[in-house]
Amino acid sequence: METFAVIVAGGSGTRMGGSVPKQFLKIRNEPIILHTARSFSTAFPAIQLVLVFPQAYINTGKDLFKNFPAAKHPVFVTGGDTRFHSVKNGLDSVPENAIVFVHDAVRCLVSNDLIRRCFANASENGSAIPVVPVRDSLRILNDDNDSSVLDRNKVRAVQTPQTFQAGLIKNAFSLPYHPSFTDEATVFEAAGLKVSLIAGEENNIKVTYPADLDFAESVLNRLSK
Repeated sequence: METFAVIVAGGSGTRMGGSVPKQFLKIRNEPIILHTARSFSTAFPAIQLVLVFPQAYINTGKDLFKNFPAAKHPVFVTGGDTRFHSVKNGLDSVPENAIVFVHDAVRCLVSNDLIRRCFANASENGSAIPVVPVRDSLRILNDDNDSSVLDRNKVRAVQTPQTFQAGLIKNAFSLPYHPSFTDEATVFEAAGLKVSLIAGEENNIKVTYPADLDFAESVLNRLSK
């Protein structure tokens, strides 16, 4: 079965505090987005990469990937106003008879093992959503500004790559946009489809703040030894 990876780099990364979108910041002298893309092309050498960039950075992305070693040239797609619309644009380049990964461009520490496990689970069950346990105590705010405790043993933090049989997720994205669609799993579920959870990885962080860059670099340095 064909494999596609829709790698979403549509945001500006304002929380990082710089003027350059965070997917272009460098770790080990290479932009984050290249580390991320390489994980997928290593796990599945024949994979088709679909890279979703802000319109203003499409040419920058094309320059970065000019010499990227891959079986197929990456497809570049312009992002939308929300993650939903960016992913929808990317899915337009994916045929229905495929397995598609949807991944945050700045989760550059995703392992080949997780990618392959997502593929296997989605092939069998229609979807694969990696999750990890929550370590901190959690409270939920109520309407009266009071709060109550959540049982953290019943809570999981959601990661990517969220992985699907392409025909199912493309059909789900035919739904009209709703603000509750915070990720692909929420769209999938809204279409009446069952989300299948699998174990994610603690290292598979989303690089958001400056300290995350240091953590990612230390992990990559350790893995390269």
